[in-house]
Amino acid sequence: MAKKSKKQQELQKLVDRTKAYEVNEAISLVKETSKAGFDETVEAAFRLGVDPKKADQQIRGAMVLPHGTGKSQRVLVFAKGDKAKEAEAAGADYVGEQDLISQINQGWFEFDVVVATPDMMAEVGKLGRVLGPKGLMPNPKTGTVTFEVEKAVNEIKAGKVEYRVDKAANIHVPIGKASFDQEKLKENFEAITDALVKAKPQAAKGTYMRNAAVSSTMGPGIKVDVSSYTK
Repeated sequence: MAKKSKKQQELQKLVDRTKAYEVNEAISLVKETSKAGFDETVEAAFRLGVDPKKADQQIRGAMVLPHGTGKSQRVLVFAKGDKAKEAEAAGADYVGEQDLISQINQGWFEFDVVVATPDMMAEVGKLGRVLGPKGLMPNPKTGTVTFEVEKAVNEIKAGKVEYRVDKAANIHVPIGKASFDQEKLKENFEAITDALVKAKPQAAKGTYMRNAAVSSTMGPGIKVDVSSYTK
């Protein structure tokens, strides 16, 4: 494990690691402990009471955060004909078919999100080996396999985030930048928390939202009391 710098050690002292803070206090501490020389990303992490090995307890989805993420996403769209024109008009950064597939196969990854129309998936599916491990494979559950290309591009540009439970039953989601107003970060945090509560699988047993934390890119993790969200 990397040794913490003197600055990081000082920031750690501001946080009580044993305490779950009320959300406003937690967000305030995130902003206070964000002292890097760049606008750090603020991330929310959740530990859920689900068994990800079971198909009926998989949690995956996407949503547009009320205030976006503060990051401009580069969108690549696999589409042809009128749908390709629609993607270009909506502001997609890259639009194409086989030309883009060839570029990706050669190691090009200058994009953040991939959208594909259903009629392109037979070809795009062949990129599973390279796009899958990077979490870039289009998926109907997250709205990235769709004929509604304009809507998909607009939502991604507006701050759409994807969430997916990992093997350890954790979910990590960016909720903005350290420069965001306190209220905006809070509303983004509450929006993703509400989405996860609504996504609770019927098969989940015991406490569903085990714990949550927020942190900036270089700052310490700060536990959040989410008990009131799961009533």
